[in-house]
Amino acid sequence: MTRLFLVRHGQSEWNALGKWQGQADPPLSELGTEQAFRAASRLPPFGLLAASSLRRAVQTANIFADAMSWNPNEIVIEDRIKERDAGAFSGLTRTEIDERFPGYLGNDIWPDDWESDSDLVDRLLTGLERVISFLDESSNAECKNVVAVSHGGCIYALENLCGEKYERIPNLAGRWFEISGGQITLGERMHLLPPEEETLADHLVI
Repeated sequence: MTRLFLVRHGQSEWNALGKWQGQADPPLSELGTEQAFRAASRLPPFGLLAASSLRRAVQTANIFADAMSWNPNEIVIEDRIKERDAGAFSGLTRTEIDERFPGYLGNDIWPDDWESDSDLVDRLLTGLERVISFLDESSNAECKNVVAVSHGGCIYALENLCGEKYERIPNLAGRWFEISGGQITLGERMHLLPPEEETLADHLVI
């Protein structure tokens, strides 16, 4: 059995502006960089460190590696654990979405090019299986914990798959999952920053 801690990246520049990102690729903000350094000291022990291919996740993982004296060349980059494609919402603030798509937010109505839950979950599970497959090759393979830096929308999708209700997740918080024999089981949420230092997404995937 592998325990996987799927953690949301530090605050990005678009998070700070209230823009929905999806698969757009803004970097960490200055605050997000500081958050990641502070959060690293509260990471659980791990045998493998992974990240989505988006810059905000890779930067967060590299900060973790530096703080934990982990070889950055051993970070597993996996494209399939990147954020949901937010389609036409990407790059817009909540106010702009309400103006251009009145009545969508709050009523679970999404643009035509929005990535569906089923498509998102399918690629996430495939991507996480690939990440875990590298554990035996890790220099710390005796530890069966995996830390994977991903995105809020990905965490929500897997929580929903496991029957958990939606609750906003701040930057540098995550969820434990147990993975065994192709089955995924929900664990607890874990926060790497104290509440007064957390930054929250406005809604779902920004």
